[in-house]
Amino acid sequence: MTARRCDIAILGGGLAGGLIALALARQRPDLSLLLVEQDDKLGGNHVWSFFGSDVRKAGRDLLAPLVVAAWPAYDVRFPAFERRLGTSYYAITSDRLDDAVRKALPVESILTGARVLACTAQTVSLVDGTRIEAGAVIDARGIRSQGHLTGGWQKFVGRRMKLAAPHGIERPIVMDAGVDQIDGFRFVYCLPFGPDEIFIEDTYYSDSPHIEPSTIEARIDDYVRAHGWQVIEVLGEEQGVLPVVAGGDFDAFWRSSGSGIAHAGGRAGLFHPVTSYSLPAAVRFALAVAARRDLAGDSLASFSENYARRQWEGGKFYRALSAMLFSAAVPHDRYRVLERFYRLDRGLIERFYAGRSTLADKFRVLAGRPPVPLGKAIGVLTGLGEKPQALTHASTRR
Repeated sequence: MTARRCDIAILGGGLAGGLIALALARQRPDLSLLLVEQDDKLGGNHVWSFFGSDVRKAGRDLLAPLVVAAWPAYDVRFPAFERRLGTSYYAITSDRLDDAVRKALPVESILTGARVLACTAQTVSLVDGTRIEAGAVIDARGIRSQGHLTGGWQKFVGRRMKLAAPHGIERPIVMDAGVDQIDGFRFVYCLPFGPDEIFIEDTYYSDSPHIEPSTIEARIDDYVRAHGWQVIEVLGEEQGVLPVVAGGDFDAFWRSSGSGIAHAGGRAGLFHPVTSYSLPAAVRFALAVAARRDLAGDSLASFSENYARRQWEGGKFYRALSAMLFSAAVPHDRYRVLERFYRLDRGLIERFYAGRSTLADKFRVLAGRPPVPLGKAIGVLTGLGEKPQALTHASTRR
């Protein structure tokens, strides 16, 4: 048996674990870290994005080394209207996360190709027999069980492509819902990484977690042809299935992830209930951990549970909107909910994505005739209507 010792062991080198490692390396260089990842590369194979209004200055400073592209505005498109919003938008990639973490941490602080067998608040056992003894353990390996949550699914397939000629898109298209509405609310997401390089993701807000990559890839090909583009090389691909949370039992969810140990990222339920965005929450939690004086195992476990519980309690409004989307809206008409939303004030939209909606924002979102059957909307808001389904499929993005 091999023994390793450190002050903080972080399990999972994805977005949440990587950001915690970067924050601790920056603010607590006195600590010895060990980042444990089951794959050979940190961060997986993903493109993550965020609005400039999602994070404050400290968060932007932490994310700065990870940003591969930035734009001063973005577009949305719906059957009834199009809109350009002057909110800055940024993209980061797994490759950049891997590079930044490796530059920030000593070589001996990163352990890849290592599978975790068991862990406690201060110990980790790996499949190869290695035992890690730490002052504290943070589990950021993604959601373990979603059966105690209800709602629907956001699923997607994305491709980064090199084109034969410039595509002519100057800014991100965060939501192009002018496409055929299939399998719930469908939209296409486009990031122009260069004049002739683009990332296209076909996304669905669906009642089912089932995903057929080949079918969705064919739809991406159709979207490319419809715009008159010719692909000369596929530079990368990704796919995922994420929870859109409408309700659930937080205590049961937390216990299912393993009590008595600090959790982070999806394992702690730290993502937006409607959009499934995890980056803003991951940044805030990483900074909160790095700012703590007491990083002992039991103390950090209690802190993470209390932190996640506060986020859960603060997300009640957003979970109600998810319930509206999945329990009140007819699947092929779900786009109308977002179409109406994007007609609202830009500041309201920014605060919504950041998870900081004011009381006035919440009233404005719910005011007027809803873009769903009135009876079902009232049923969702009063809790007397149809209940969202239980989520029983694990997400594929950490």
